[in-house]
Amino acid sequence: MTFAYVDSSCLVALAFGEPGARKLGARLRRFDRLFSSNLLEAELRSALIREGVDGQIKDLLSWLTWVYPDRPLTPEYARITAAGYLQGADLWHLANALFLALDPNDLCFLTLDSRQREVARRIGFSA
Repeated sequence: MTFAYVDSSCLVALAFGEPGARKLGARLRRFDRLFSSNLLEAELRSALIREGVDGQIKDLLSWLTWVYPDRPLTPEYARITAAGYLQGADLWHLANALFLALDPNDLCFLTLDSRQREVARRIGFSA
């Protein structure tokens, strides 16, 4: 089975039909399971409202299994920040992925943010 953690940037690109969205959608469908933090829903809804789009996101969200950490993510934050600086939401998503994956090699981290992708690779995720 193949698994991926999906950052908000991916679903925002799909919702707005940004360049490369079809290719991204096809790539997402190749995974057996997709995971994300429920922060993704807030970020996606915020982007749709900001752009004045009354988008249907139920189908996009139905692709996801939510990650709900049951403890502080302090060890994950330390590991990530040792690999590079990220802003809050990007750090949160990557920490959730690291919480989910005992071994980052077992999980693909998907993002359209080049800085976040680079830090994810440094800690062992494929991207």
